[in-house]
Amino acid sequence: MLYLIGLGLGDATDITVKGLEAVRSCSRVYLEAYTSILTVGKEALEEYYGKELVLADRDLVEQGADEILKDADVTDVAFLVVGDPFGATTHSDLVLRAVNAGIPYKVIHNASIMNAVGCCGLQLYNFGETVSVVFWTETWKPESFYDKISKNRAAGLHTLCLLDIKVKEQSIENMMRGRKIYEPPRFMTVSQAADQLMQIIHRRREEGEELGMTEDTVCVGVARLGSDHQKICTGSLRQLVSCDLGGPLHSLVVTGQLHPLEVDMLRVNAEPDALEHLQMIDSSTYTS
Repeated sequence: MLYLIGLGLGDATDITVKGLEAVRSCSRVYLEAYTSILTVGKEALEEYYGKELVLADRDLVEQGADEILKDADVTDVAFLVVGDPFGATTHSDLVLRAVNAGIPYKVIHNASIMNAVGCCGLQLYNFGETVSVVFWTETWKPESFYDKISKNRAAGLHTLCLLDIKVKEQSIENMMRGRKIYEPPRFMTVSQAADQLMQIIHRRREEGEELGMTEDTVCVGVARLGSDHQKICTGSLRQLVSCDLGGPLHSLVVTGQLHPLEVDMLRVNAEPDALEHLQMIDSSTYTS
């Protein structure tokens, strides 16, 4: 049996009882280590679970899946994922490989950023398409995430922005030379994501485009959701450029149309004057 087990968002104790029992019954346990991170390291997990963990990087999961699935038809193997197992499409691929190999599988779910983000005060059924915001380089500055945010806002919907993670990445030079030398891990902050959005807004305004959001659009920065040290900050996009939410992982929410209850909840973690640009559309709807 292949078990795909969600670990939740905080630390070692966030695993479910069902998940922990499954981990302790398995002969091999892999820890997926590239789509997200917990606030504790591999050693803390091993101590709590009572099991040795094998780190599974992107190469192993995407190109060496046969190693993970080896003998899973006659023994139990666990694949641990921070958050929920189906937060990344890679894990669907692993399930399909197991099915094609005749290996039974079981999914044990847990909390993920996709539902935990509701703690910022916005109602989950008012969210549109989730987007990923990637690190820009000098030669590559995609803007598709802005277009998707604008599309959501046009429909009155909020947008959860998942911010880029660079783990075990190679420089172009080392990749071309075939050297297995990796860059230090990098985790995009709310401030960095807000700054990239600001640059897109400025450029498109100069080109005369109709804007899908502005510097005054109300946004919410969240950090380390599910941990004892989580932080939530509501502010205009401009304010979040200078907002320091501490260590990873960060996510950004861009609001759409707001119900009065959502506005009241946003005030709980709001920066001074964060909501001053809200406009009332009707008696039960606000927008920025």
